[in-house]
Amino acid sequence: MKKIKIQGGKTLTGTINIGGAKNSAVALIPAAILCSGTATIFNVPQISDTLSLIEILEYLGAKVNLSNDIMTIDSSNIENKDIPEEVSKKLRASYYFMGALLGKYKKVTMYFPGGCKIGERPINLHLKGFEMLGAKVTSEGNKYTVEADKLKGTSIYLDIASVGATINIMLAATLAEGVTTIENAAKEPEIVNVATFMNTMGAKITGAGTSEIKIEGVKKLNSSFHEVIPDRIEAGTYIIAGALIGDNLKINNIIPDHIESLTSKLTEIGIPLEIGSDYVIVSKANKPKCTNVKTLVYPGFATDLQQPLTTLLTQCNGTSSIEETIWENRFLNTEYLNKMGANITVNGKTALIKGPTKLIGKKVIATDLRAGACLILAGLIAKGETTIENVEHILRGYEKIIEKLTNVGAKISLEEI
Repeated sequence: MKKIKIQGGKTLTGTINIGGAKNSAVALIPAAILCSGTATIFNVPQISDTLSLIEILEYLGAKVNLSNDIMTIDSSNIENKDIPEEVSKKLRASYYFMGALLGKYKKVTMYFPGGCKIGERPINLHLKGFEMLGAKVTSEGNKYTVEADKLKGTSIYLDIASVGATINIMLAATLAEGVTTIENAAKEPEIVNVATFMNTMGAKITGAGTSEIKIEGVKKLNSSFHEVIPDRIEAGTYIIAGALIGDNLKINNIIPDHIESLTSKLTEIGIPLEIGSDYVIVSKANKPKCTNVKTLVYPGFATDLQQPLTTLLTQCNGTSSIEETIWENRFLNTEYLNKMGANITVNGKTALIKGPTKLIGKKVIATDLRAGACLILAGLIAKGETTIENVEHILRGYEKIIEKLTNVGAKISLEEI
């Protein structure tokens, strides 16, 4: 068990380089087993979710090498074994092995995935897609077996534009017979990144990034290489840090279009921003204004940035509101912000934040990944020392976060409990 300690009030200045996108890498790595040889992935983030996926790959018999941010995956000797619960529950993205193994071997057995407790996270849309491709799904408790004599392309409409279901169906359909169409598909950049990777292996996927994706089945995928896109959520988190306590803090190696919903909101609040081709320079505003935010699927305001933004809204003048439309438990962080001195009330899917309020360092708990990021931001501006426990959530998704913040002036450390 680890904890993070922060001495607040230290101005952040300098440059933070953004790593590869967690939400892309955790899909690209399972997708690599669809090829018949070796896949090489560049810009892989050094986070605990990456290590958990390697554990699954090696359990299945893949040869994996991770050197700095370059991962090679040799899938030529993979054995399609049941993936045990103690491995699959370590992260939500373990479910991408369902689509990959089903597509390659027409059978997969694994347990319900893990991840942050931010609300009900059923996989019914994934299973519905597999069934429409011709698979049979059976369950025994948390254990699922999905198998088919063959997979056949079809038209699949997603009731919700789910990122996970969109990717999982793409993985399964790539080696199916005929053409599969996913309607009401999610549009996130991570989906485009995965589709591009699969196309470099020989898949025939069109429409990624739109609401309709077509997958023309092929018989085989070949060795290839690909690069993980920059992490838009990591970038957004550090931009918010700069808005709170930055002095010309440069967030480097980003794709500005991917975070436009955030930067436009920050401009509305009154945060000074300089947006370049692959960077943002941000400084603290004197009197940021309150605002209203509603989380939506991409390209709307990202639910993963809602909790970090809440910290900034505690410093804005007036009453701000956040409406969370994606996950029902995405306000667990507000209890700890209030403990630190914030004035936040939650009513169902809406939180009202009255500001500005002075935050005081306290002992708090990271209930999930993005709640942990929210509390780190709060600790950076709080008076005194903030101690965050349950930080394993944070380490799942933020590469070298202690090092990156220390390098720009934060007084932050990771300690064993």
